[in-house]
Amino acid sequence: MKWKLIYPRWRKLDRQTPFNLPPHGPVVFAAACPEDVSLEFVDANVQDLVCDDRPDLVCLSVMLTAQLPEALRIAAAYRERGVPVLAGGIAVMLHHRELRPYVDSVFIGEAEGRMAAVAEDVRRGALKPVYDYLSSPAEIKLVGTARREILDRRAYTYRNVRMVDLVHASRGCRFNCFPCCTGYLGGRVFRPRPIDRVVEEVASIENDGLFFVDNSLAQDTAWEEDLFRALIPLKKRWVSHPIEENDRVLDLAYQAGCWYVYQAVFDTSQTIRRRIRRYHDHGIKVEATVILGTDEHDVDGIKRLIDFLLEVELDLAEFTILTPFAHSPIRAKLAAEGRILNDRYEDYTCDRVVFRPLRMTPEELREMYDYAWDTFYRHESQELKMGRLFISAFKRQRERVGG
Repeated sequence: MKWKLIYPRWRKLDRQTPFNLPPHGPVVFAAACPEDVSLEFVDANVQDLVCDDRPDLVCLSVMLTAQLPEALRIAAAYRERGVPVLAGGIAVMLHHRELRPYVDSVFIGEAEGRMAAVAEDVRRGALKPVYDYLSSPAEIKLVGTARREILDRRAYTYRNVRMVDLVHASRGCRFNCFPCCTGYLGGRVFRPRPIDRVVEEVASIENDGLFFVDNSLAQDTAWEEDLFRALIPLKKRWVSHPIEENDRVLDLAYQAGCWYVYQAVFDTSQTIRRRIRRYHDHGIKVEATVILGTDEHDVDGIKRLIDFLLEVELDLAEFTILTPFAHSPIRAKLAAEGRILNDRYEDYTCDRVVFRPLRMTPEELREMYDYAWDTFYRHESQELKMGRLFISAFKRQRERVGG
């Protein structure tokens, strides 16, 4: 049985240096598919997509809301040819009700342990309209090594530098951050994978550069320490979302190969200043992920925030506009206040204003987005700062491997 797995194209963030990471959802989905399924994968962001074939099933792996218009176009093209279409992924989980008329089936939830039943339904020509596992997460021990062999490795480079491979050590998140949908998608319970399974997967990845895509590694101190100790012998270099602000944990993270972290920055507090300094004190670089347009922000406040980012000597920063994604706490708040201006999927790329800010006009917020990029990178472009970050990582990696 032949399935075609497609990762739809989307418009990238305005002002960001263009690059493509190998997608994570498709390789995790592929690992959950039965062995008798022959799987062809196309990442339409880096490969040509032709919709004139007739596989037994087309599977759309849709991570971002902004991918949905292209996903629907692909679905329509295949359904016109009589090919059934199954859609899944984060964006489908967030918007499954409105998507159901446009595909043959939606898959909601985690795929591990569930795809054999889907394959049997495809064989019988009895694909269900909905496979709903949202409220029953997969047994975490079933999460195996992702099937990265489906990727075209040549496609994921930037200036001849191989991009990091994505991997996850846990699912779920005990936090409930205002812009995030994870509480709806993966639950508020932290579910760590067995560390030996994580080590097995990391060791199997040829690339020595990794990105742990867990929402936060700062979920359980003992688990963090055990994970980092287990990673030390592998001599990989990796990036992640926040690590616990604990000297012992940070020291182990550095020994384990932590290269830099993504740290959300919303304000100019001493807490953020201290956290950035402690990362740096432990040899860990910091890329700030800066959301503009919270209710605390006005034009002058954003200008002070950018001055603060320069003052604390961040290694890199990425600026986005607050975006009220479906099922996030901020979406519920803004919807209740009648402040949602736009529900067009293609505008949910985090560089367009789709809500009414509290202390600015939408036009002023968009102007401050440009101001943030221009001011932070006035003396050194994002490309040069990225290059500096990569060079430091390569030097350290040579020392670690050589040692």
